[in-house]
Amino acid sequence: MSPLGQWMKAMVEFLLHPATLSIIFHTLVVSGLSIRIVMRRPPVGVASAWLLLISAFPIIGALIYLLIGERRLGSHRANRVANFKWKIEELIAQLSPKQPTVPTQDESKTFGQCSLNRIGTALLGSPLFAGTKLDLYANTHDTLAKIAQDIDSAQHSVSIEFYIWNQGGVVENVKDALIRAASRGIKCRVLIDALGARPWWKSPQPQQLRDAGVEVLQALPVGLFRTFVGRTDLRLHRKIVVIDHHVAWTGSMNMVDPNYFKQNAGVGQWIDAMVRIEGNAIAPLALTMLSDWCIETNHKIDDLMQQCRINHVAPVGDVELQVIPSGPGQSGDCLLQMLLTLIQSAEHELIITTPYLIPDDALLRSLHAAAARGVCVRLIVPEKIDSFLTRHACHSYFDDLLDMGINIHLYRNGLLHTKSITVDSRMSMFGTVNFDMRSFWLNYEVALFVQNPNFSTNLRSLQLQYLNDSDLVDSKLWQSRPFHQRLMENSIRLASPLL
Repeated sequence: MSPLGQWMKAMVEFLLHPATLSIIFHTLVVSGLSIRIVMRRPPVGVASAWLLLISAFPIIGALIYLLIGERRLGSHRANRVANFKWKIEELIAQLSPKQPTVPTQDESKTFGQCSLNRIGTALLGSPLFAGTKLDLYANTHDTLAKIAQDIDSAQHSVSIEFYIWNQGGVVENVKDALIRAASRGIKCRVLIDALGARPWWKSPQPQQLRDAGVEVLQALPVGLFRTFVGRTDLRLHRKIVVIDHHVAWTGSMNMVDPNYFKQNAGVGQWIDAMVRIEGNAIAPLALTMLSDWCIETNHKIDDLMQQCRINHVAPVGDVELQVIPSGPGQSGDCLLQMLLTLIQSAEHELIITTPYLIPDDALLRSLHAAAARGVCVRLIVPEKIDSFLTRHACHSYFDDLLDMGINIHLYRNGLLHTKSITVDSRMSMFGTVNFDMRSFWLNYEVALFVQNPNFSTNLRSLQLQYLNDSDLVDSKLWQSRPFHQRLMENSIRLASPLL
């Protein structure tokens, strides 16, 4: 064999050697994903963490990144979400001139109140709607009974979406009311998250509702194939009920009776609150639910609007609020910007209730700034949390918050699930949004930003009831907990964006 032939043979053997192939594969994977990460421009810390993981463990790191490193909807769903985003903004723009909104230059409004209106309008096309009435419900059984009563009064349509539906108890009254409504010709739609309500989907109830004429759909279906198309941990976390164009509901409560839900979790009953809505704010809330339905079905939202008579919503009451839906491909960081502005508006008092406290750096700094300028900041969280990882991730933030002079109260009478913020008894946030990064970036949520002293005072009264059933965390005792516990909490904290 000639020298050239020998050289080519040696080169082929070298290139086909397992070690060489491994190096080539490693280089291609790391280079390809590094370029992908850099071009997507995530936060520097997030990008650095992913680059380090992929470089150290190219196969495992690449698989993890492709599964959860991006908020992938899949091209088909992403296009539908984007199209409906602009469609909803157009529809709200058509509706809002008919509703009186408080002008941003109104001298009776604070800078923070005007800023919230501007941010919601500019980033999401969701302005301040006046002419609304809100009734706060803090007892789950009373809430479920009233929802069933409202469904029994329906004349045209019932539209419902929830993250969890769990059979048993007073929830059966709602199911029966839906069956009665469908039997008298009312158009009933039920959209429930595929993963959050997985046990319910395996029960006979979905088919019972369908047999009665109720349209029942899974939101964000999961499966092996869908794992490769888009992320399967992007969930529909909204809780919305819209009945005709007269009544709507939203808040923290899933469609569950706490006497029958997660009884073996060791956290006690879930404590929730909801608001019953009449008036102008029904329109943007209904459009949020109907757009979710259309994304799953490809129905035309204009037809559903006519069927539900959303164009006929009339003003009731004097509450002013903004409906802020959020989620991947839908709202960017609008929700986070609204929360930051709300916190920065506090002058005297800021009270937050949330089951899951995993804030990002911007929220931590905003809370720190509020405490530093003399605002009394109180965080009310459950003493017991149903998730081991989430519980310890939450606890890892206590040291930072206590050092800032923030009061942390542990609610002891169950899993406090109400998501609420009150600012100086004049502004408030109420809805489905947890104070964690999953709610800000991965879940589809809805929040009400309310500018009304009466409602904010009522909500604050509820928060104070929670406060009376809570224990104040002692800073010195907390900081003296064992090293192994602090190490575990801080280690789990690294995974907090996924919790």
